[in-house]
Amino acid sequence: MQTLWMVLIGIGIFLLLVLIQVVMRVKKPVQHAVGGAAVGLGALLAVNLLSGFTGVSLSMSPLVLGVSSVAGIPGVTTLLFLNLLASV
Repeated sequence: MQTLWMVLIGIGIFLLLVLIQVVMRVKKPVQHAVGGAAVGLGALLAVNLLSGFTGVSLSMSPLVLGVSSVAGIPGVTTLLFLNLLASV
């Protein structure tokens, strides 16, 4: 049941992102929302793939995945900054 709620919340957030794109009068709102989510998840993947070299990694939790897909590269950067503050 909890998985169903997480999927429904994810779909709702995605539809909200599409709605924001429509209000901003983007020509292809769905493509723009998917592209932004893909860039954010790609940045998260890059951080975790390079963690062997840098020593910095982010856990794969629903919160981290959500922030990185909604906020993109600034979201991943913020998560890294918060991870740095929490480890000090």
